[in-house]
Amino acid sequence: MSSSRSAAPTPPPSSGRAAHPDHLGHVVFITAAAAMGGFLFGYDSAVINGAVEAIRDRFDIGSEALAQVIAAALIGCAIGAATAGRIADRIGRIRCMQIASVLFAASAIGSALPFALWDLAVWRVIGGFAIGMASVIGPAYIAEVSPAAYRGRLASFQQAAIVIGIAVSQLVNWGILNMAGGEQRGELGGLEAWQWMLGVMVIPAVLYGLLSFVIPESPRFLISVGRTEQAKKVLAEVEGSGIDTEARVAEIDRAMRSEHKSTFKDLLGGRFGLLPIVWVGIGLSVFQQLVGINVIFYYSSSLWQSVGIDPSSSFFYSFTTSIINIIGTVIAMVFVDRIGRKPLALIGSAGMALSLGVAAWAFSYKTEVGGEISMPETQGTVALLAAHSFVLFFALSWGVVVWVLLGEMFPNRIRAAALGVAAAAQWVANWLVTVTFPTLSDWNLSGAYMIYTGFALLSIPFILKWVPETKGKALEEMG
Repeated sequence: MSSSRSAAPTPPPSSGRAAHPDHLGHVVFITAAAAMGGFLFGYDSAVINGAVEAIRDRFDIGSEALAQVIAAALIGCAIGAATAGRIADRIGRIRCMQIASVLFAASAIGSALPFALWDLAVWRVIGGFAIGMASVIGPAYIAEVSPAAYRGRLASFQQAAIVIGIAVSQLVNWGILNMAGGEQRGELGGLEAWQWMLGVMVIPAVLYGLLSFVIPESPRFLISVGRTEQAKKVLAEVEGSGIDTEARVAEIDRAMRSEHKSTFKDLLGGRFGLLPIVWVGIGLSVFQQLVGINVIFYYSSSLWQSVGIDPSSSFFYSFTTSIINIIGTVIAMVFVDRIGRKPLALIGSAGMALSLGVAAWAFSYKTEVGGEISMPETQGTVALLAAHSFVLFFALSWGVVVWVLLGEMFPNRIRAAALGVAAAAQWVANWLVTVTFPTLSDWNLSGAYMIYTGFALLSIPFILKWVPETKGKALEEMG
């Protein structure tokens, strides 16, 4: 899936001192614990993939109603992302993590035991709210506890956790399906297989909550509420006992006092209402979603079954695309600083357009005779390869590059507000694709993929003409 994350507060300046080796292991543990929110973000976003057809059958609903239930989580995501920063500034990062863990657990149990369709949708919204919170709090907390020398690598834990969460959810779904004899509505321990798929998330949700009790509060938050002695202890814990904690506290305090709290008003200007660079950020966010990446992570099992592939195989292919997603993300993390943001985005756009176009061609051979759906073996194989290729090209480019660009390309005075607007645009575009795919696929699956191909092609001139290259530039150079 896309890694739709909201903006983290700008981390305080640091002395540049690296953590002492004795402390680095502890910092890695703290970061990994916080990144469990990212794992749950990925897991909860993608786990619904395994339940789509079972929900359609259980509640006897059409494509439009089904799409609304699947997309309901995105409403919660948007609300959670929009409010998490303010909540965290009031009650602290750790308390936010604990609230998110409770919401994740409640959503897992409620989604597994719905008594009506609207009830399932409500629990999906609650889970989405937790995703939105995790998308903000994880990156913010990691940035605030990481020593400067390791911040970039530690920050990548969140993105890695998201794609691992997606992969694990698909592996768990596949395992449960096989235990239920290949039937999504097969019974296991008094519940149907799809209910177990949605309910299993309670385990990582509880683990996330427990880990939040053993990691320290952010020193930035502690200083903001006057708990400086506790902040000094945390700074010594994560940066090494040899640092001058008095100087670091003063440095962080000065940085917070001098920060400009950007608002939406700061974004106004230009011919079309907003500053041109803000429109570029919105464009990046929207294109990232309109290529249809979340169709793969929300609907791939349903997609493969719709072209005649049996459920067990379709669940396996959902898992393999998640593994490809991880590989692509690692490639992007390796090359984004080496070859630059724009070249990587262009490579991804070209690769996605080709892959989507090939998939659209293959899906045009889908046939239905007497209620039996099938595709010729050659076209079926081509469609599978094209889908995996699409995920790979997305993951090694737009999946990572968009967030790097959004974090770098805005001037300091508008960065936080502009990031918020761009993230909101991404959730809206994500919702639009998610809610329209079932209807589009019923109309013409090949046509749906031609639309996604068109957006991938349009992203190429957009990058060439409007997207700035930020590789090697200081944030202060963005104007």
